Order: sequence, then structure tokens, then C-alpha cells
Amino acid sequence: MKLDTLSLKYIQIFFVVVIYWVISILTVFVNKTLLSIDKLDVDAPIFIAWFQCLVSAIICFTLSRLSKMFPTVVQFPEGNPFNTATVRKVLPLSILYILMISTNNYCLKFVDVTFYYVGRSLTTVFNVILSYLILGQTTSISCLLCCFAVVCGFFLGVDQENLSGSFSLVGTLFGVLSSFSLAYYSIQIKKVLPDVNNQIWLLSYFNNVYATILFIPLLALEAKELSNYSKLTEYKFLLLMIIGGVCGLSIGYITVLQVQVTSPLTHNISGTAKSCFQTVLASFWYNQWKSSMWWFSNFVVLGGSAAYTIVKNREMEKKYRPIAYSRC
Repeated sequence: MKLDTLSLKYIQIFFVVVIYWVISILTVFVNKTLLSIDKLDVDAPIFIAWFQCLVSAIICFTLSRLSKMFPTVVQFPEGNPFNTATVRKVLPLSILYILMISTNNYCLKFVDVTFYYVGRSLTTVFNVILSYLILGQTTSISCLLCCFAVVCGFFLGVDQENLSGSFSLVGTLFGVLSSFSLAYYSIQIKKVLPDVNNQIWLLSYFNNVYATILFIPLLALEAKELSNYSKLTEYKFLLLMIIGGVCGLSIGYITVLQVQVTSPLTHNISGTAKSCFQTVLASFWYNQWKSSMWWFSNFVVLGGSAAYTIVKNREMEKKYRPIAYSRC
């Protein structure tokens, strides 16, 4: 019975990870199209992030209303985003959520999708640092060596990107900030989930409502750009924006779900591995051919992250292995 339960757990994790990969990659390619000035001729990453949060909030609100009208057909957890206690508990996470998606958009705006993986590869390193500072969790020398490999791969990738002539310092810095905010967000999620009865949809709903409101003052920074954009109401632009919004809601939900069924660390490693596959796909999609050393930097980062996962899993198994077995 325990074996069957464990198998079902692994199957659940597998499908959650696969769905995360598909939605995440689709989100990156859609957002890159929206953020590419040469494709849509608009430079408004904050507006794009705000619109996607708005679409997500509207979808969640609609599902919430429908669940009350047709409870047997539509199910959505009950909750009020404007409850004072809820705002106080969830708002700090929502601010971090804004930081995460904003820095991610700016990183994607300035760098190619092929470099996007390396540019945001320090998530595991930040996870280790923040786990120590926030949770008091120490890390073994073996894991630290794996993190060192990730850092070396990152700087090698930066060097190779610079040699290829497509390096963006601004985009890379936003990538580092995005890695930091993602690692921090992954840790904070598990702290906040109990405050919303461990309801992933409810947390996504609240996050997007708060983000939609908090983004409004920032839209003033792009007011001139938007007022001069003639394609703002064209169907192609709106369709991509709506698809991006749906993907944004989906990735928010599946991210929380992946953290919930695995762990913040496993979620980060899954994201790193997904990004490696995404890099290969982007290389073919955008017809961007890179040098052997450029690809080597990617594999150094991936190898360091994979080694970290293996070492960490072995340490966890050793720590939690039942003592009874040693007494048999």
C-alpha cells in the first residue's frame, strides 16, 4: 500500500513538473514577443505585467462568482481579497511577486531567450543563502561546491555572451535580481499558504488583485509610450496580451502547486532544467547559433544544479532514514 501511494505521489509530481515546463516555456516566448520592440514596436514592460495581472485577477474573480452561482459545476475557494487580515498577511508576498515578474520582464526585454537561462541561473545560489538567513538552514561543503560551479558557469556564460557581441549588462543585472526574487518568493510561499487555508487558487487570486492595484502608480512611467502606441487596441496585440495573462495566471498557480508537491529547492531546480531545454529550443526557433564554450557554460550551470540536487537528496535521505532499519 505504501509503495502504491509513493508511486502515485511520483506520478503526480511528474505531471505537475511537465505542465510547469509547458506553460513556463510558452509564457517566455509570448512575453518575449510582447517585449520585443522590433516585433510589436512598444516599450512598456510594466504595462504588460500589469495587464497580465489584471487578466488573471478578472479570471479568478469570475471563477469565484461562478462557484457561488453554480457550486456543483464550478469550484473555487471562498475568500475576500480586501479583508484586512488577509491584506496584512498576503500583501508582503504580493510586493515580492511584483518584483519577481517586473525584473523578469526587464531581463527578457534586454537579453535573448537563449541567454535568459544563464542570466537567471543564480536562483539555486540565492536559495541556499536565503535559506540560511531566513530559515537558519546550513548547507554542506558538497552543496556549496555545486553552487560554486553554478556561479562559475554564470560568469563563463556572461563572458561568452560578451564575446558574441550580444551581451546586455542591464538585462543581466535584472536577471540576477529576478533570480533573487524568485528564490525569496519560493521560500515565502510556504509561509503564507497556511494563511489562505493552503488554497493555491486563492493565493493566486489575492496576489494578482494586489499586484494590479500596486502596479497602477508605476504605469505613469510608461504613459507617454502608451499614448503614442497606435496598435494598443489591435486584435493581434490584445490577443497576445490576453494569452500572456492566462499564461501568467497558470504559471502562478502551477508554480505554487509545484512548490507544494515538492519543495522550494526542487521547484528551483526544475525551473533551471526547464530553462536549459528552453535555451536549446530558442536557439532553433530564433536561429541563433552559439560557440562551443557558450554551450559549455550552459552545461556547467546545469551540471552544478543537477549535482546540487543529487547531493541534497542524499543528505535528506540520510537525515530522515528511519532508525529502525539500522536496528534490524
